[in-house]
Amino acid sequence: MKTKRIACLGLFIALAFVLSYVEYLLPLNIGIPGAKVGLANLVVMVALYTLGKKDAALLSIVRVVLVGFTFGNLAMMLYSMAGALLSFIVMLIAKRTRLFSITGVSVLGGVFHNVGQIIVAMFVLETSSLLYYLPFLIVIGTISGIVIGVISSMITVRVDRLFDIK
Repeated sequence: MKTKRIACLGLFIALAFVLSYVEYLLPLNIGIPGAKVGLANLVVMVALYTLGKKDAALLSIVRVVLVGFTFGNLAMMLYSMAGALLSFIVMLIAKRTRLFSITGVSVLGGVFHNVGQIIVAMFVLETSSLLYYLPFLIVIGTISGIVIGVISSMITVRVDRLFDIK
């Protein structure tokens, strides 16, 4: 059973990396710096609901580091890590309360990913004026969270049945 979990985690990391690359290639420009769909978060959501919190956390951290070294720089990695950590903590709490569906957990993750990035950017750039971006980023995080949540809900059912890894 442990070998199966490790193999699945490796596949999930590879898939998250590939989806990050696909998103990197997509020219999404809506006028807000850093706004993305968050395709790799789809894999983190599925991992959270199929592999568990420890493996999903490891997946999230490894993905940010791999993508940061491959497609970005240290600053990008810092912003991504802050967003990923805050997002993951909020998703974990929301999942544990059982008050939210997978889609609800995903929406919270999308919103708080943006909040984490804004907080770090405010410290790095020493300005609070970045808070003006937050309403726009909350809307984008909500929309992408809904899309990622609905898709991850459908995938989670199939992965759980297919692999039976818990």
